[in-house]
Amino acid sequence: MFDTIRHLSFYTILEEHVRSYPGKIAHAFGGQSTTFAQLLERVDRLIDALETSGVVAGDRILWLGQNSDRIMELLIAASQLDAMLCPSNWRQSKTELAAQIDDLEPKVIFWQNEEVGPEIRAGRELASFKGGRWLQHDGDGEDSYESFLASGRADRNDHREVDTRAGALIIYTAAFDGRPNGAVLSQNTILLENLVLAPTQRISNETVFLAVGPLFHLGTLMQCLTVFHLGGTNVFVRRSDAQSIAQSIHDHKCTRTWLVSKTMDEIIELNHDRRYDISSLRSIPYTEEWNRMVTVEPVETHVPGYGQTEVMGLAVLPQYGRHAIGIFGRPSPLCHMRIVDSEDRDVEPGQVGEIVFRGPIVMNGYWRRPELNAQRHRNGWHHTNDLGRREADGSLTFIGPKVQMIKSGVENIYPAEVEACIRRHPAVADCGIIGVPHPQWIQTVKAIVVLKPGSEATEKDIVEHCRAQIASYKKPSSVEFREDMPRLASGGVNYKLLDEIYGGGNYPGGETRTS
Repeated sequence: MFDTIRHLSFYTILEEHVRSYPGKIAHAFGGQSTTFAQLLERVDRLIDALETSGVVAGDRILWLGQNSDRIMELLIAASQLDAMLCPSNWRQSKTELAAQIDDLEPKVIFWQNEEVGPEIRAGRELASFKGGRWLQHDGDGEDSYESFLASGRADRNDHREVDTRAGALIIYTAAFDGRPNGAVLSQNTILLENLVLAPTQRISNETVFLAVGPLFHLGTLMQCLTVFHLGGTNVFVRRSDAQSIAQSIHDHKCTRTWLVSKTMDEIIELNHDRRYDISSLRSIPYTEEWNRMVTVEPVETHVPGYGQTEVMGLAVLPQYGRHAIGIFGRPSPLCHMRIVDSEDRDVEPGQVGEIVFRGPIVMNGYWRRPELNAQRHRNGWHHTNDLGRREADGSLTFIGPKVQMIKSGVENIYPAEVEACIRRHPAVADCGIIGVPHPQWIQTVKAIVVLKPGSEATEKDIVEHCRAQIASYKKPSSVEFREDMPRLASGGVNYKLLDEIYGGGNYPGGETRTS
């Protein structure tokens, strides 16, 4: 029986904001602002238009475009039909886009022509799936977003019974196993995580958040969802560029955003004459010139913590524990965390193992990946494929991706732990760890190291550095130096190539490292 008295959803939250914040701006994008009341009317129209187009529970809606307030509109509308929205990575190649279209088989696709149109059209042509209704979100005419929205009724008062435990959002994750996987997240999971992020990220109904990072990642989208939930205002820029960011902060008095140092430098140069007032922005300390432009907050208030898409963003936060170099905090109140070995047994504090979670912030699973779901959710715990270590005080130190284990005698060695250690050497710019076959020990550890320009270090220096910081059996038996580190398109180290060049192999289970 549907329990209406306890029902809470994106849609009912929007309804309450209309009553609680009359006339308040919910979204701003491209020179236009939308109040919560206007947003509700648009969402009602979208629900009717989508339903008229045949969208039913379980269907997928694909967004092929850059940042826009329409992503939030579509998410709320789709969730009222128990359908799922997937904001796609607009930086993908035509081949990758085609694979995602074939994987999702979306009922409706909203696409953007400006800047990304040629690659999207090529991906559509390449895809085997030829169904779905295609609508241009930045176009005019019958097959445009606004025309589609206008075709829907605005007087729905859409009080329907929806399952907030069902999937509402699909976010594709990095392709560590050779192909991206769509993590399915429910309304319940998102709304509960919002209540964790609100106090820890200092989000309230007074927040004006500038969405700069791509909304196909949770790093920015989870902030937007929390701001919406709390009744704040979201301001969107199509993509990250200094002029649009500075103008938006100036126009809307944005209080929070996420910027990389390169963008901050560009804003400093652009705003040297103070044409833009960005003093409303609360920021970590940076350069003296930047600090004079913004409202500086202690760096501790902006430390994110540890998480991943599959647990709705952040699961371990420094606000629940001390923060120091390498220490990420403690689990949020909405999850349990363990550190386990290859047999899913708890390891002792101070020992490295895989980070596993359970709780309501864990995803429903990957879209159309039953075998992967069984593996990643075995024994009732979500296995992150990331390595961590519980410190003596119970806090977490994140080590790095698990990727592939090296077997040396009876000992299991995780390359990420050794790499993290070597990268702390003052002369090291980058490194990769592989396992080399050994007739007695199964494998030995080899380090491939890139030194910083002008720095020097010997094989002995690297080995002794490791001996002093990690267990002796984990230290490399040999070190090779090279000028650069081969990397995959995703940015990860190309371990397969390192194995080919330096004789790696004999990994447990006979597996070949692919990333």
